[in-house]
Amino acid sequence: MVITVEIDKFAITKVLVDQGSSVDVLYWKTLKTMRIPELEIQPYDDQIVVFSGEQVNTRYYIDLYTTFGEGRYLCKTIKIRYLLVNVNTSYNIFPGRSSINRLRAIV
Repeated sequence: MVITVEIDKFAITKVLVDQGSSVDVLYWKTLKTMRIPELEIQPYDDQIVVFSGEQVNTRYYIDLYTTFGEGRYLCKTIKIRYLLVNVNTSYNIFPGRSSINRLRAIV
């Protein structure tokens, strides 16, 4: 299934949706391509456990309005707090369980 996602007027592809994740992740390489001002990035010092079981350090978070879907009546925009993670991955964002619930979406 293809999901249309837009963050700050930037179309996002390669979205991994997993209702088992308790956090929303935006990968550092994706953030850099979006050219969002670094003033919006806030410090965050904690670790998360990724689906491979390894612990990953996070240094920052950012709050961004994110639109899911397309068309006037088939989309919804919510504010999401993304943890910024600097790891190699083929995905760009990883919306977690709380965002999926706020969208009232079924995976």
